[in-house]
Amino acid sequence: MERGSGLKAGEDFYVGYSPERIDPGNKTWTFVNTPKVISGVNEASLEKVREIYEQLVEKTVAVSTPKEAELTKLLENTFRHVNIALVNELAVFAHQLGVNRWESIEAANSKPFGYMKFTPGPGVGGHCLPVDPSYLSWQVRRKLGANFRFVELVNDVNDHMPDYVVQRLLTLLNRTKKALNGSTVLVVGVAYKPDTGDQRESPSLKIIELLQEYGATVIAADSHVPAFQWNKDIERLELNEETLERADAAVVVTPHSDLDLSLLEGLPVLDTRNVMEGSSAERL
Repeated sequence: MERGSGLKAGEDFYVGYSPERIDPGNKTWTFVNTPKVISGVNEASLEKVREIYEQLVEKTVAVSTPKEAELTKLLENTFRHVNIALVNELAVFAHQLGVNRWESIEAANSKPFGYMKFTPGPGVGGHCLPVDPSYLSWQVRRKLGANFRFVELVNDVNDHMPDYVVQRLLTLLNRTKKALNGSTVLVVGVAYKPDTGDQRESPSLKIIELLQEYGATVIAADSHVPAFQWNKDIERLELNEETLERADAAVVVTPHSDLDLSLLEGLPVLDTRNVMEGSSAERL
């Protein structure tokens, strides 16, 4: 901009940056009441950015430069990515050891200090967790020639959760004397997060791909994903008795609030989100 205009940033025009802090579907923490991290290339730019955002949000948090603002965002998402990977790997090993991992997670959450609850799942999705930590790792390698080992390990754990989900479903079907090849599997929820239509990087996409590679016929129920984004190779159905009659098994990936999961009772079900406690479903 300076080269093209002959103007000087911070004097003739102002440059600032505020990283996104949005939790889709969260009705408690919204754009307005979530503190907004702001920055500018100099103090004058920062003040202009502050003037704008103080009209829009309840609180702003200023940092020195856009670099610190961007690292704030990367730190927040890497923190979540790391802790999700921790409980995902814990869930895999606890299942093999015959320990109720969900009960232990809830018990640990009773500690009023030094602990923050994270829960296992079929993988991570959205445009933040699968992307931001990898960008940070790439920058470290590109500029410093070093490996961000934590991020690379975390990516390995979370990226393989869809494989683990399919293996658990395969085992579940085997117990009913059915092969995954030739079976019809109902995927419940395709978006990466409940009550949103965003399927970017959703673990359901990898799960569906793997199921098809194993020879399964995949049908899915999700009223939130827009029609233009829907995978045309996957039949889209309502979660009702008619759909369940066609399914040999189901996997709950994303439990939207408008889905009546009680309808799944009696069907071999892998619950990857611990939302069917008390049912016959097998939990991740």
